[in-house]
Amino acid sequence: MEALRQLVLAAFASMDGVIDPPSSALQLTADSLREKARHETGFVIEDRGVPLACLFARDEPPDTLYIGKFAVLPAFQGKGFGRLLMSAAEDHARARGFSRLRLETRVELVENHATFRHFGFEKSAENSHPGYDRPTSIEMVRLLPKRD
Repeated sequence: MEALRQLVLAAFASMDGVIDPPSSALQLTADSLREKARHETGFVIEDRGVPLACLFARDEPPDTLYIGKFAVLPAFQGKGFGRLLMSAAEDHARARGFSRLRLETRVELVENHATFRHFGFEKSAENSHPGYDRPTSIEMVRLLPKRD
């Protein structure tokens, strides 16, 4: 779990000093990730035991799978790992009978918004962290196409 924590921290490092409030990733520990894995489904791409990319997914009945801690090491971004993880999450959602994926991204991370739009997500809401009087994150949703 420590290697997975290091992956998330490395992937989220570019947000430091850019987003306000700071990322909850900074609070992660190996134990908190272990606990997260008990309640959520984790997907990991690794090479020889070294995690390169991950995604955690949480059921939000009746019809939604929430995507969180979606991270790809910077050196491996743009190589299709994100697409593979998102495809795995989509298959998992369908297997659970869900019809949509949901995620949240920070307002400041415009490049992430574009990436998620490329994955088929659309902005569905703006949210504020506690204590903030302005939007700090946006919610994005992707409806899953029907499979025959």
